[in-house]
Amino acid sequence: MKIVSVVGARPQFVKLAPIDHAARAAGVDHVIVHTGQHYDPMLSDVFFDDLGISKPDVHLGVGSGSHGVQTGSMLAALDAVFDEHRPDWVLVYGDTNSTVAAALSAVKMHIPVAHLEAGLRSFNRRMPEEHNRVLTDHAADLLLAPTEVAVEHLAHEGLSARTVLVGDVMTDVLFQVRDQVAGTPSPLIDELGLEPGGFYVATIHRPDNTDDPSRLAEIAAGLADLGKPVVLLAHPRVVARAAAHGIALTQGSLIAHAPLAYPDLIAAVVSSAGVVTDSGGLQKEAFLLRVPCTTVRTETEWVETVQLGWNVLVHTAQEIAAGVTREKPTDTDEAPYGDGHAAARVIAVLTGDSR
Repeated sequence: MKIVSVVGARPQFVKLAPIDHAARAAGVDHVIVHTGQHYDPMLSDVFFDDLGISKPDVHLGVGSGSHGVQTGSMLAALDAVFDEHRPDWVLVYGDTNSTVAAALSAVKMHIPVAHLEAGLRSFNRRMPEEHNRVLTDHAADLLLAPTEVAVEHLAHEGLSARTVLVGDVMTDVLFQVRDQVAGTPSPLIDELGLEPGGFYVATIHRPDNTDDPSRLAEIAAGLADLGKPVVLLAHPRVVARAAAHGIALTQGSLIAHAPLAYPDLIAAVVSSAGVVTDSGGLQKEAFLLRVPCTTVRTETEWVETVQLGWNVLVHTAQEIAAGVTREKPTDTDEAPYGDGHAAARVIAVLTGDSR
């Protein structure tokens, strides 16, 4: 049995980790293809080391570019990769350009495609990720859904026959890393002179929040006005956008900082008073760690985090402040994202041991 995993961005590396471990444990020939969509070492290579992932067998080195250029470059390169390896399955992850490029390349070569994290929907067609999700789900042969809500979305689109509920593999790795860093203070505390529970962790990267200078300036000002230090883990693209428009990412309570290795990120969130983000993954990680989250978006794919009170959606600077300073949510034992064993189920389904 040979499975080719195609990844290229930080959230995909996190999802890849438990899949790689489960594949190796099952004796599967697991080939990892890194498209190079995220090429900054802190967003790429360091994740493989920190999460114990096998080194990529193929690195396409695509790098940055417009959606069309980036996706086209991946398509051109992946045809040759799949032709060489001829796997039993191509496994694609999430909702990036790497996801849709790999799915399109494989299905046109009549290689079965499985989509991990299938069925997520924001219903916001301005998001490139939403188109990537829908296109990939409708092209793929097997839809590995993380939640009951995702299963319902796929059923509404007529895709039930291809759908299997496996749980969320990010829960697998989050629980593992949470246990590893338990009792270890975040490096940010010493580095920045912070108090445990006395700061917020923030990430802002989506085009709707960063491409319009006035929008980015409003968010930065809103974070800067909060009553505790806000550590903004700034993606290189956001740093470049802010610099081009003369927007200070370090001002008032706001402190710009380079992205963290995944274990350090989890340690920082655990030590924080709350999270402010527009990331899909970090919303869910905050929920799993039972840390309040304020999401700077008008919608979320992870609706359970909102329904259970651990996440609120905001837009304006005033709404950010209100969300961050709200009362701590009511505790819950609900586990909508699974039990931490999703990766083993995925490999069992792909190898025919379960289905």
